[in-house]
Amino acid sequence: MTSSALTFPLDDGTCGWANGSEAMRRYHDEEWGVPSRDDRHLFEMLVLEGAQAGLSWSTILGRRAGYAAAFKEFDYDAVSTMRDDELEALMGEPGIIRNRLKIFGTRKNALAFLRVREEFGTFADYLWGWVEGVTVVNHPRGLGDLPTTTPLSDALSKDLKKRGFTFVGSTILYAYLEAVGVVDDHVDSCPCKVRTP
Repeated sequence: MTSSALTFPLDDGTCGWANGSEAMRRYHDEEWGVPSRDDRHLFEMLVLEGAQAGLSWSTILGRRAGYAAAFKEFDYDAVSTMRDDELEALMGEPGIIRNRLKIFGTRKNALAFLRVREEFGTFADYLWGWVEGVTVVNHPRGLGDLPTTTPLSDALSKDLKKRGFTFVGSTILYAYLEAVGVVDDHVDSCPCKVRTP
């Protein structure tokens, strides 16, 4: 069966949230929860998770290409030097969420991201240092078993805010940790449970 022939929801043990569309299923199967130590990808996911605040993930996933185009393919060096007029122009860009605080917050986060890299060598070293380099593996049986925050996301959120980041509340950070594989919250029956790079 090709992916274009898939119908939803599926009954193969996969995390239930992934069965809403082919795009969500592809994201779940190929990316969500895969441990990432690539700083560009880590910045991309920080941008996208921050943009999601108050919205659905499928909304943001559908605008991912628009975000890549608007924010220099998630090149944090380039984003950190974007001028106010460039950011203001993005308010007319239909491919992204046109929220001034989120748009300008992306540059602010790029600047903070660079400071973390300067201090730790890579953002990945900083991030993975919170878990001693090892994915936190949880064992949820269903969506209802998943927390929205944890002591880890609380502490990381507090530290990132202190370092000048924005749109990094604990709930956003927990979703981020799941997305980049610092936390594995695939249900135990999911074929994607516990993958390592």
